[in-house]
Amino acid sequence: MGKRLTQIATRTGDNGTTGLGDNTRVSKNSLRVHAMGDVDELNSHIGLLLCEDMPAAVRTLLVEIQQQLFNLGGELSIPGYELLKPEALLALDQALAGHNQALPRLQEFILPAGTRAAAQAHVCRTVARRAERAVVALGSEETLKDTPRQYLNRLSDLMFVLARVLNRYRTDGTVGDDVYWKSEKLARSQAQ
Repeated sequence: MGKRLTQIATRTGDNGTTGLGDNTRVSKNSLRVHAMGDVDELNSHIGLLLCEDMPAAVRTLLVEIQQQLFNLGGELSIPGYELLKPEALLALDQALAGHNQALPRLQEFILPAGTRAAAQAHVCRTVARRAERAVVALGSEETLKDTPRQYLNRLSDLMFVLARVLNRYRTDGTVGDDVYWKSEKLARSQAQ
């Protein structure tokens, strides 16, 4: 990657363009910049989630995900460059399998609610989906590697699972639960 930022307010973007990592300038409304922005927003939401109380293993995982999202953003900022490695995708798959295995099966759809940490994980999930859509849109116009798209897809799934983990996490020894959608189907099954 080129020079590190030494000056933040350069005013070079005042004309509606921004510089990419390869020193080209593009419109701030380009698909690439939208994808970069959505990934950056996702990383910021994960930073906010990290302000919450959570199991140490989840914290460690989220810190690593932030590093990988920075790699992903860097890759998006330099057309044709690869920073996000397939091993990062494998790590998400392993985390997803491990955390999901420890959870009870879902009885019904759940609401994006519960503890503040779980609700923030759901925000991360939805922003990851938006970032994925932005990367897919970019990939329909420009050549991209598969790993960024796949990483965001898995990450949104993982954030759903982590929301469920965080809804169960309590420091007082009790166990919480998901907030279920009150569907007619669930009401009928509970009445029987």
